[in-house]
Amino acid sequence: QVQLVESGGGLVQAGGSLRLSCAASGRTFNTMGWFRQAPGEEREFVGGDTWSGRATDYADSVKGRFTISRDNAKKTLYLQMNSLKPEDTAVYYCAGASTTRIVKTRGDYDYWGRGTQVTVSS
Repeated sequence: QVQLVESGGGLVQAGGSLRLSCAASGRTFNTMGWFRQAPGEEREFVGGDTWSGRATDYADSVKGRFTISRDNAKKTLYLQMNSLKPEDTAVYYCAGASTTRIVKTRGDYDYWGRGTQVTVSS
């Protein structure tokens, strides 16, 4: 059974940091990504990474503040979030895709986790 399980969300003050984790089981994915969805908004791409580590990409809104990393042995993807802003408040989702290139569209991902809530207070 394929599963993606996110953890690490919580409440943090503006300017603070959080690290999200996404543990994959059942299979490996060529590409994994982080998305987020705020209330009343569309789910948006945050960042993506190829499992080989050869490519990483981020949304403009998080560049320079968020960093994706991986532990291949643990099949775990991380999202380090620094300098958090209230507008980063959302449910953060991990997703896996079979493609070997980074994709930024929700429909390109085959598997999704259930999400973890991140709340940034001002």
